[in-house]
Amino acid sequence: MKKIQTRFGEVEYSPEQVLHFPQGLIGFEDLRDFIVMPNEKQGPLFWIQSVEDPEVAFVLTDPTNFFLDYRVVPEKAELQKLAMAEGDDCFALSVVTVHPDRQITLNLAAPVLFAPASNRAMQVILEKTHYQTRTPLPTA
Repeated sequence: MKKIQTRFGEVEYSPEQVLHFPQGLIGFEDLRDFIVMPNEKQGPLFWIQSVEDPEVAFVLTDPTNFFLDYRVVPEKAELQKLAMAEGDDCFALSVVTVHPDRQITLNLAAPVLFAPASNRAMQVILEKTHYQTRTPLPTA
């Protein structure tokens, strides 16, 4: 087990459980390894914490919790980068932003593709899509 100091305090993690981004995230290309933070509250949101920079963490969610028809099909090159075999699961996740006015938006135009079998992920930019980078959460 390894330990890092983060904004959440000291966090212990297993190196085998590190989520690897071969290309980093958009704007954070130098940060490649993240851990999924344990969720203290029930709900659809969760944090990923950079192992390399304790100041960097992102909130992610499964956008199908809010947009039932949201689908992203990885391209062949993306499947290779994620070290996926045929039939492996791949999940599309969205980065969540809480704006100063407390509005919450999801980035549906640049999802994070996650392959649990390889524990790899990558952020992709969807071309020619109607999805937006700041999609407000639907109101009930």
